[in-house]
Amino acid sequence: MDDNTTHHHSTVSDNNTTSSAAPLAPATKPSNGAGYQRPPGIGTRETPLINVEPPRREDLQPSYAQNLVGESEQGTHGWAVDPGLVKINPLSERLIQVDVKIQIVEVPKQVCMTKDNVTLHLTSVIYYHITSPHKAAFGISNVRQALIERTQTTLRHVVGARVLQDVIERREEIAQSIGEIIEDVAAGWGVKVESMLIKDMIFSNELQDSLSMAAQSKRIGESKVIAARAEVESAKLMRQAADILSSAPAMQIRYLEAMQAMAKSANSKVIFLPGPANVASQMAMADSVGEGSAANGGKRIVEGQGEGGDFGAWST
Repeated sequence: MDDNTTHHHSTVSDNNTTSSAAPLAPATKPSNGAGYQRPPGIGTRETPLINVEPPRREDLQPSYAQNLVGESEQGTHGWAVDPGLVKINPLSERLIQVDVKIQIVEVPKQVCMTKDNVTLHLTSVIYYHITSPHKAAFGISNVRQALIERTQTTLRHVVGARVLQDVIERREEIAQSIGEIIEDVAAGWGVKVESMLIKDMIFSNELQDSLSMAAQSKRIGESKVIAARAEVESAKLMRQAADILSSAPAMQIRYLEAMQAMAKSANSKVIFLPGPANVASQMAMADSVGEGSAANGGKRIVEGQGEGGDFGAWST
């Protein structure tokens, strides 16, 4: 009985010693690099290896953009994040990228009616940039479309309060006033409106012909006014000249000039010039000093009185 019991205990002891002394098999690393794996047995488990790859260029936040994290399931609120790797929950969160560069929006052709019932087709353009990405992303559904609609409405309102001639002459002033109105509304959307310009102003064919005829008539009228003013000035000058020439001293000068011109001619004739006696006496005085003497050409002055009045004559 004792021998069997002792043998039994020794057998169990040998089995326990053998089991506890058996070493674990070393871990082996597969060639595919998926991770370390121990052979099946006691105390073995799989340890996965996480491979971290560098971010791609298209995944990085550019300098002209602002990333926002929004929670689509729990609400439309969110927060801004810094550039780089961002940890988000893909099940409840989403990443929104907002462009903060100056953007250009072309407003489609808009039909407007002026105060004097003239129909115009206007096209405009808006320059804006986003100053608050949070408001632009979560405060309004579509910033671009909202700006277009607001611009069209304001354009109709401002143009409708002015006449056609005022719209044509003050286009820049109208565009500036529209931009100021839009800017006040867009500030609540996190948008800054830089400027607003009216690109094209299109008229109907009938209106174009009417404006062309009006401009042509205006130019013709201005030319007639200029010509009439020139005629008035010319008449004034001619009257002044006539008044001056009709005076006695002017007539005497003209007589003297005419006689001197005839004295220089080679004709040997006597020419009688009716005129006042004082003209002939002046010519005689000139002859006495040598201008009309016989020594200088054989000419002399003959004075007399005839039926037509006093006269003077050049004689050879």
